[in-house]
Amino acid sequence: MMCRALVVATVLTAAMSLAACGTISRTDPVPLRLVEGEIMPTIDPRIRPDDEERLLAMQKDFSARLAEPDSAGTLLALSGGGANGAFGAGLLVGWTQTGNRPEFDIVTGISTGALAAPFAFLGPEWDDELQHAYTSGVAEGIIGIRGLSALVGPSLFSSAPLRRLVDENVTPELLRAIAAEHATGRRLLVVTTNLDAQESVIWDMGLLATQGDDQALVLFRRVLLASASIPGVFPPVLIAGLYGDKVVEEMHVDGGINMPFLAIPEGLLVDSPPRTGLGKPSVYIVINGQVGRDPQVVRGSLRSIVMSTYDSMSRASTRTHLVANAAYAERHRIDLRIAAIPVEAQVSALNFDRKAMTDVFEMGRARALAGDAWFDAVIDGQAVARPETTPPER
Repeated sequence: MMCRALVVATVLTAAMSLAACGTISRTDPVPLRLVEGEIMPTIDPRIRPDDEERLLAMQKDFSARLAEPDSAGTLLALSGGGANGAFGAGLLVGWTQTGNRPEFDIVTGISTGALAAPFAFLGPEWDDELQHAYTSGVAEGIIGIRGLSALVGPSLFSSAPLRRLVDENVTPELLRAIAAEHATGRRLLVVTTNLDAQESVIWDMGLLATQGDDQALVLFRRVLLASASIPGVFPPVLIAGLYGDKVVEEMHVDGGINMPFLAIPEGLLVDSPPRTGLGKPSVYIVINGQVGRDPQVVRGSLRSIVMSTYDSMSRASTRTHLVANAAYAERHRIDLRIAAIPVEAQVSALNFDRKAMTDVFEMGRARALAGDAWFDAVIDGQAVARPETTPPER
């Protein structure tokens, strides 16, 4: 997305202009379930690529809801996109107002999508909180220069404003509500990127919420903060992990580094037979950004060249993931719907101004109410909608 393109351009330009080298301490205390100073064995909410048992269990869970003969599950995937996450928030609120928003069996979120995912998971009753997070102005100030410390630190900006936003919205009440829904079999998943291992980590946030103590609240907040921490813009988040009998620190950043969204797990995309049966599962993917190409003359400056290069790479990656998911959906007769910001819209993922975010929110809401938010294919880089664009009632 444009957000990461701008970030990369800014960071690379700064790196080539400055001789300073920033570091981050790897000895900070990090949340881990502790009782009287000792580590307590507990179910780790992380699903790592090398954890074959838990990864297979997750894939079976997805398959049972989407790929079995009588599957009738619903999945919502929310992508990254910085301030443009207001688009997905507005779309969900508008969808509620149409009266046909379904209850999702699985909700996944990456980056800004991770911040919205808990509210989307809990349903229309939490729409007010979702709208407040994106339109009340509480996000203003997220991008604030750190001054000279930016030249010797791990990021250009402090994560303090973003951390306050997360802390204010992730409350004990929210965790209790998520734990209750998790107990019914529904799933809330968030993705971060473990820079040390160079891998995506999927967090079972409902499982974490069921732990129900103060440390679960701290870790829940840290995971959301990490998923939204764009490298170079915000500092990485250090999270402790257990490997055998050893406690190690993991450096986690924006979940969108390796994947733009999480809908169909990779293991199912590459190895699953076509679905038969009468079930009618649905997958909804909300891209908090633009998917289509946006041809324009690029200025000859270093910043413009780098920004345009990475924006093109990011959009192409998103389209590739969408095509792979669309192929799976067609093979398994899944109703796949995709929503994205129109390519002609003038938006910025780094503009956290209240009016700008409210405008993007209203764009999403208006498209949901008008019934023209959804498409189901990407052809030659452009979004193509089916004749009937309103999501089916469930």
